[in-house]
This record gives sequence, structure tokens and C-alpha cells, in this order.
Amino acid sequence: MKIATFNINGIKARINALSDWLDEAQPDVALLQEIKSVDEAFPREIFEDKGYNVETHGQKSFNGVAILSKRPLEDVTRGLPGDDSDEQARWIEATVVGDKEAVRICGLYLPNGNPVELQADGSPVPGGKYDYKLRWMDRLYARAQALLAEEMPSLMAGDYNIIPQAEDARRPEAWIEDALFRPESRAAFRRILNLGFTEAFRARVREPGQYSFWDYQAGCWNRDDGIRIDHFLLSPQCADLLLDCRIDKEIRGREKPSDHVPVWVELDA
Repeated sequence: MKIATFNINGIKARINALSDWLDEAQPDVALLQEIKSVDEAFPREIFEDKGYNVETHGQKSFNGVAILSKRPLEDVTRGLPGDDSDEQARWIEATVVGDKEAVRICGLYLPNGNPVELQADGSPVPGGKYDYKLRWMDRLYARAQALLAEEMPSLMAGDYNIIPQAEDARRPEAWIEDALFRPESRAAFRRILNLGFTEAFRARVREPGQYSFWDYQAGCWNRDDGIRIDHFLLSPQCADLLLDCRIDKEIRGREKPSDHVPVWVELDA
């Protein structure tokens, strides 16, 4: 079972690029972020014609996540538990039954968190964007615990807006005070990993210089000035099924690209 995550940065702007990549890569499941579309306006027919079942959790102009799957999507839920007042569309999950195993697949678009607003004691300003990011990660930690308790293969994948280590950035010094690389953000990410999750890409690829995002500004792509912020976290039962995990880097150099590229895992499921 090949499962991919891809922050497409707007379904309308990236419809051709996404369609071409789907035809080439042929993922069984694709988790999309930043569709920037309400559910009713999502061009589902294009993907249904390619054999995908489509489930979305969208909102107008911002955020939005979706799952495309060649297999039926069962028990679909939308929204990260823990805050009924949160109206941002950043979480969707479903069960996909493979030839060998059923996998609980969670697609996420974690808050960016910038600008970082801090109080005199160094803590985030309540209600600010960085505070929202860290509180969202607390909810993610709780959901991760619940997934583990279910003891079935499960994964959480998407745009985490987290640079886990210095080797995951071409110029780590440029990100020191950024919400993606601040110690609190990285600690929250490690806290989830330490529950027993496997970060799939680093389980397969160790060398530095592996990125999934290049900003549109300042010639970042041409200089390979990237960061790795799109991740797969696998439960122990899912990690046992891991065959491979790769980044489709070359997609970034195509016409009208997203600033992210697809990352995918292959599971023996």
C-alpha cells in the first residue's frame, strides 16, 4: 500500500500538477493539505474519474485537508479532538483496508505558528498563533495516545510545520527563532515520537540535505535552500509494515509547483 502526503498549496492553482503526479506516482492513498477550498467546491470528479474515493474537510481560502483513496474509506472523521471551538480545517482520518492489514490513516496540517509572540517570561502570548500551535500539538499528543491504545496499524502524516533537527534545514541558523524550529515546537514533536512512534523517513534515510519544502522567495529552489517539514509518524504496528519512505523532490522543479513536494511510504499492508 503506497500512501503519500502532499501540501498542494491550493487545489485550483495546482489541479494540473496534482493530476500529473497522481498519474505518475499512482499512490493508493494521497493525503492533501492546504486545499484552500470549501467541500462543495472541491473538484472531486477529476479524482473520482481516476479511481479515487474522495473525502474532504475544507474551509474557504485557507487550510483544508483531504484524503484520496483507491480503496474504500471507512469510519471517516473530521477535526482534531480536544477543542470544539476550533474551526480551522486541519485534520481528517479514515480506515483503509489493504490486502493484508487495515490501517488508520490520519492526515494533518499542523499550524505554522508564526509570528512567535512571547511574554516577558518567555512563554507564548495566550491566544497568539504560536500559542495555538503548541495547544494544537497538545491535542495531537492526546490523539496519538488514543491511536496507540487501539493497537492497530496507524499513521499520522502531513505538513507538520516542524523542522525536527538541524540537518533538516539547509541553513538551520536562519530558523532559530522561527515557530518551525523553536525548542518548544521540536520538544512537542519529540514528545509524540517518544510515545513509540517511528518517523518513517529517518527510519529509511539518514543523510542530511533531504528537504520537502522550498520557499518561492529568494531563489530557494535553485539554491536547494530547503527544509524538511512533511512527515509520517507510524505506530509500532504500522512501523512493522514499513517497506520504504521517499521524497519526490523533482516535482518542485515543474511548472506552477507547490512549495512542498510529495512524501510517500510503502507499507506491506
